[in-house]
Amino acid sequence: MQGGADDRRFMAAAIRLSRWNTGNTSTNPSVGCLVVKDRVIVGRGVTAVGGRPHAEPQALAEAGEQARGATAYVTLEPCSHHGKTPPCAEALIAYGVARVVIAVTDPDTRVSGRGVEMLRAAGIVVDTGVMEAESRQALAAYLTRQTKKRPYVILKLAVSADGRIGHLGSGQVAITGPTSRAQVHALRAEMDAILVGAGTAIADDPELTCRLPGLEQYSPNRIVFDRRLELPVASKLVRTARQVPVIAVAGEPPSLDDDPDEAFQARRDALVAAGVEVLQCDPDRIDELLPALATRGISSLMVEGGARVARAFLDAGLVDRILLYQGPGEIGAGGIESPLSATDMPSDFLHTRTFLYGGDRCDEYEREF
Repeated sequence: MQGGADDRRFMAAAIRLSRWNTGNTSTNPSVGCLVVKDRVIVGRGVTAVGGRPHAEPQALAEAGEQARGATAYVTLEPCSHHGKTPPCAEALIAYGVARVVIAVTDPDTRVSGRGVEMLRAAGIVVDTGVMEAESRQALAAYLTRQTKKRPYVILKLAVSADGRIGHLGSGQVAITGPTSRAQVHALRAEMDAILVGAGTAIADDPELTCRLPGLEQYSPNRIVFDRRLELPVASKLVRTARQVPVIAVAGEPPSLDDDPDEAFQARRDALVAAGVEVLQCDPDRIDELLPALATRGISSLMVEGGARVARAFLDAGLVDRILLYQGPGEIGAGGIESPLSATDMPSDFLHTRTFLYGGDRCDEYEREF
């Protein structure tokens, strides 16, 4: 059901609250919960950094005695199983709430309707599906890992006015302005991982961290498609691997005269000694890589660098959201053509929003979940 005006208003607030810790709650989803009595918010909670405590017990503790007879708005079905913490459904029952409004039922097989059943068995009125589409968007990473056994993938491209994403042999090229770049860094702080190709990693020598003051500790895991393990030990990525994790995705050891197994193994050993995790998985088999990342607790992945890598994800049909940044300047001769533009967007992507950041434009496209 869609709910009345008050239900939608309070659920919208719960969804906004849920985004506070997006990407920083480990394998748990970032859930928002509001406890409302007589149309006044008396308690609020969001899944804590690291995944615990959950949103519901925090909101209930803040509400205290006022929770009795109140309505709880929760963006995801309260858990019903005993894990490292007691079930949130039990907490709602113990505090004596009269009604629970839920946006999305949890696809986790340990919950999946059981939380609703537990609440109703205790005499609590339960309504579901209020602002479900909006909450699904906020929970997209968690829901994708639960239902598709892979991370939610965002493809980010910065394209010049003449359709280029960089310049051959020039390293990093500033296509967008500082406001756009700050937005990307803020998005990195919400991601579990960020991925580039070896060509981009070697040519640009990026850090791929979040460099917004105060958010540095939320930098994502860095992943490099590095078939031959050519990432230099002196690169910024490798030198910082012990502070922010780096995963090098390598193919099988080559059997070539100019690159014998021993040389490959030596490069592998050097990267591992520097703190890099080497994941043996054919970079061409993205359909196999993504589940492997999901088993490592990675629910969200931003693909940032390399036309070839971007095209590989698009061709595999494994992109869920596209952020197309367009700068006003031109790169000219020697520029690397973008694998995608606003005029050749795949037909199964829907344009959802446009943002203007100074002289830059960002168009957002989403595939139906």
